[in-house]
Amino acid sequence: MTNSMTAYAQASTSTEIGELSCELRSVNHRYLDVAPRMPEELRVHEGALRELIAERLARGRIDCFIRLNENEAGNQEPNIEMAESLQNLLAQMQNSLPDMQPIRAIDVLRWPGVLQAKKIDPQIMKGHLMTVLDQALSALVVARQQEGKKMAELISQRLEGIRGVIKDVSQFVPEIAIQYRARLDEKLAEILDKLDPSRLEQEMVLFLQKTDVAEELDRLTVHIDEVQATLNKAEPSGRRLDFLMQELNREANTLGSKSQDQRLTKASVDLKVFIEQMREQVQNLE
Repeated sequence: MTNSMTAYAQASTSTEIGELSCELRSVNHRYLDVAPRMPEELRVHEGALRELIAERLARGRIDCFIRLNENEAGNQEPNIEMAESLQNLLAQMQNSLPDMQPIRAIDVLRWPGVLQAKKIDPQIMKGHLMTVLDQALSALVVARQQEGKKMAELISQRLEGIRGVIKDVSQFVPEIAIQYRARLDEKLAEILDKLDPSRLEQEMVLFLQKTDVAEELDRLTVHIDEVQATLNKAEPSGRRLDFLMQELNREANTLGSKSQDQRLTKASVDLKVFIEQMREQVQNLE
């Protein structure tokens, strides 16, 4: 299946300390280039993050944004030792100062150090990270497949356009030789009696050799068949398709260089237009 390298996906999950989210943005790149941005407390799991992405994707620049929105209320727990020390201190003060107003529990909780950030096991946090990353990757893969399918359809349409050009050229190329022979006969009509007939045939053979495009048409047909076959393969094929675009363009240029007729020149230009349109799509394929 042909996959696009351009896509977007996101996912989120709840943890013991807040919401963990993953945002993935993918664009075309020659190789797989992963750029993670994540909180420092999760940076220890960056290696595992890169490995999971590499298992699911073959090419593309992947911007990965990991965010942890901590729940302030749910991410705190009392420091019992600090609270007990504070309670003992308050008891001593009340013995010395009987008229002192009693301290409320809420006041104790507001005391610096009594409430502290809740700690979570790193392996548990890693599990949450891998879960949300896997969900985002699954959505990204689906988006890349859908976009790649549309691109493959556009490329197939251009291939059919090229087939039409090849068919037209195959039909009018024999006419070019006939027309050239007629013009040559007309120009030499007055001196045919002085001209060696074999020389006329030699000139005609040379012209046909210079203008013979059968080989180019055959190679164009082979290349477009290979492009279509490559589009139907399961593995990533963007690089091979890019190579085939170069080969198609080379044959189109050769066809134009042999042109001795406006129709052949136009056909060469039409081929280049189709090939350039395909090349733009291919550059975004995985």
